[in-house]
Amino acid sequence: MLIDYHTHHVRCGHASGELEEYVRRGIELGLAQLGLSDHMPLLHVDPATYLPGMAMSKEELPRYVEECILLKEKYKEQIDIRIGLEGDYIEGYETEIESIIQAYPWDYVIGSVHFLGEWDISDHRQLAGWERRDIYEVYEQYYDAVSKAARTGFYDFIGHIDVIKRFGYKPDRDPWKLEKAALDTVKEQGLAIELNASGLRMPCEEMFPSRRLLEYCYAQGIPLTIGSDCHQPERLAQYLDLAAEQLKEIGFNEIATFSARKRTLVAF
Repeated sequence: MLIDYHTHHVRCGHASGELEEYVRRGIELGLAQLGLSDHMPLLHVDPATYLPGMAMSKEELPRYVEECILLKEKYKEQIDIRIGLEGDYIEGYETEIESIIQAYPWDYVIGSVHFLGEWDISDHRQLAGWERRDIYEVYEQYYDAVSKAARTGFYDFIGHIDVIKRFGYKPDRDPWKLEKAALDTVKEQGLAIELNASGLRMPCEEMFPSRRLLEYCYAQGIPLTIGSDCHQPERLAQYLDLAAEQLKEIGFNEIATFSARKRTLVAF
């Protein structure tokens, strides 16, 4: 059962390739399911101050969904397309986020934290944001936002739950207490998380989440899905063989899939 539930395309501004290119690549790779999951438009940043390629425009969102629906029908005999959204959690904008989620027929919505205020902690162009900050306090703020995202009820799974480590900034204390609290909230809310393989090509050189967090998920019965977080068609399913291998080593034998916001565990 080969799936990829985390993909991006040209509309988000920092990826390349049309949606149909990803679909054709998925067929070529023999994916059983392909999740199209581009970024939600930003709600809290004035478009006039966007850095180039920060997000899909609000005007493009309905066009994105329409194209996903058309491709799902066009290729239904060749690949099972699931229509998704990576819905940034922005504290204070819950009403606006909920309205977007309720407006479209998603198969799943990924809950991801990229922003602490207007600072995108995942953007290589904003590394100056780390300067003069206590790294542990940034981790505290980040994991608090992840827990709040999980409690909203908006999301089906949490994306790259420890992406805060992406650029290799490590606190002077073990952040396990913070990580565990976030995972405990995921468990309490009945959510899944993803094993996002893209960390292997990042400065942290480790998937999101770390093996320690995966082992805790297994012990607690937190379901996992997998995604490449690719931003180019040629990277579709990149490292997912390694992701699946690691899950098997830990003991997982099922992965979470989603349709019409309902989760199904399937053997892999």
